[in-house]
Amino acid sequence: MSVKFDSRDKKPKVWSIAILSAVVILVIVILALAYQVIAISLIMDVYFVAVIVILITTFFRQLEYNPYSYNVIYYLGFAIFVLFVLAFNVLSTIRVFSDPEGMGVEEILFVLNGASRNFLILTSVFTIPFSIALSVSNISLIRHEGFRPVNLLGIFLGIFLIGGLVFILLYDRYFSGSFAQLMRHEIIMSIVTSLYLYFECMIIGAIVAGLIAAFHEPKPDKDIVIILGCGIRKDGTPTPVLKGRIDRAIAFRENQLKETGKDLVFITSGGKGTDEILSESRCMHNYLIGQGIPEDHIIEEDQSTTTHENMIFSKKKIQEIDPGAHIAFSTTNFHVFRSGLYARREKMRAVGMGAETRWYFWPNAAVREFAGILSEHRLKQAIILFGIAAVNILLVLLVRLA
Repeated sequence: MSVKFDSRDKKPKVWSIAILSAVVILVIVILALAYQVIAISLIMDVYFVAVIVILITTFFRQLEYNPYSYNVIYYLGFAIFVLFVLAFNVLSTIRVFSDPEGMGVEEILFVLNGASRNFLILTSVFTIPFSIALSVSNISLIRHEGFRPVNLLGIFLGIFLIGGLVFILLYDRYFSGSFAQLMRHEIIMSIVTSLYLYFECMIIGAIVAGLIAAFHEPKPDKDIVIILGCGIRKDGTPTPVLKGRIDRAIAFRENQLKETGKDLVFITSGGKGTDEILSESRCMHNYLIGQGIPEDHIIEEDQSTTTHENMIFSKKKIQEIDPGAHIAFSTTNFHVFRSGLYARREKMRAVGMGAETRWYFWPNAAVREFAGILSEHRLKQAIILFGIAAVNILLVLLVRLA
């Protein structure tokens, strides 16, 4: 399926899920009072399918509206989360039809309550290898790129994933006590496993969103391509990573000329570090000239020191020469999604293209986007986590008191 970025002007909403949820809860309460178990189970199946369809549809609409948004991760992550719950509810539906007398409302609630826990065990075949791979990639990243706190994100997340899994399995296995202690144990287990599964789904969403952004090919109608800078060599020539970004932009220009005959302008964006003999912008300028790009097709932006500043100062240049320009930017593939986030914050509809890079950059990039969700959407995360906890407490109480 081909998705056209920036082809939709209206931001997609998911209010229909809240309305649908309210209606379904009301219907289930009425059916529960009448003890219509089969109807309840079927309605819940249909409800979860409907939510998944809404989330996936909104996910694609979000890509068409703004592909560089944390909403892309949210919609996909929640769709996966609901899919997990649906899988276990379908099993309870099958059991209802095979044994209608033995399956009551409390049994259905029990299956839902244990869905996160059961799927946690099933997905451990993914979680454990993924956690090990995160640690290995971070070790390789540190060996090749040097030690920085941000390069430890994958290791920390790997420890969290495996440690959380071990805690959940041990906490669930070794328990005995009174009814009150059992209730407390079940509430804690239900909340912890659901939150763990939620974070797992968000990580998957971050990986997929990063891959979609990285491998998308911009439409060949661009007026300007911003090349995002990174470190240069001591002799003032591009590092392999920076060279890859420049070559990717040049290849896009050549392809656009071949397909449409339309030429474009390069903005080389990057300032001068304290240990660099010239600015990254000048380094890229020199390389472009060496590749046969005309001087008047290059604009230097040599003030920026971060990706966000790349977008801020490049936009100022664009406003001076062509405010209505169609814009693309070239960076390393794992960096496209985050760069696009900064561009959209500056109200600049630029579409990214990704240059190839080494494998060990990818896991850390996905973890950074996941961390970005937690840090930049704290209120939204608090509401979501509170909602998950409240639903699980309610389910435990209903199951144990039914």
